[in-house]
Amino acid sequence: MAAEQHKHDPALAETCVESTTLYAGNFLTLKRDTVALPDGKHATREFVVHPGAVMVIPLFDDGRVLMERQYRYPLSRVMTEFPAGKLDPQEGALACAKRELREETGYTAREYIFLTQIHPVISYSTEFIDIYLARGLTAGAADLDDGEFLETFTATLPELLERVRNGDITDVKTIIGTFWLEKALSGAWPLGEVEKG
Repeated sequence: MAAEQHKHDPALAETCVESTTLYAGNFLTLKRDTVALPDGKHATREFVVHPGAVMVIPLFDDGRVLMERQYRYPLSRVMTEFPAGKLDPQEGALACAKRELREETGYTAREYIFLTQIHPVISYSTEFIDIYLARGLTAGAADLDDGEFLETFTATLPELLERVRNGDITDVKTIIGTFWLEKALSGAWPLGEVEKG
């Protein structure tokens, strides 16, 4: 069955009967919907409406990548991640990728290649993350948001894979990005269209 058929399979679809907004914040909205199930019964779905995000894998010419360390309050710990951030209203994914890379790391890139879109928490969030590979990096000055604190460092692909394997990197988008990078660098997965930075 084609991927498109999976998305809109009427035998599995749930239909919204009633929708209630429990909380609307500056960033996230919490909803509780009543849905009609395929068998006609009703059920409740609670979920977070998220604006979507972009992650960038900044790849240096020597094969190293640029990483970040950032404190994540909900987990009460510092996490190792690729640069990423949420989409601003009416902002396209590529524009967000360029902005987040520059703001968080100071780097700009000569070219961007879209790799994939992921849905990291499908059971309770609408969040999606578009993943880009950025090449032809040029250093500059970071422009962090108010209240944003992070450190950058470089790592090789084998180092990243080991950190994923030993549980040091647990961020799902970074793990997926690491595996995509491995496939792309090996030539196993051909890269898509190059967009200029």
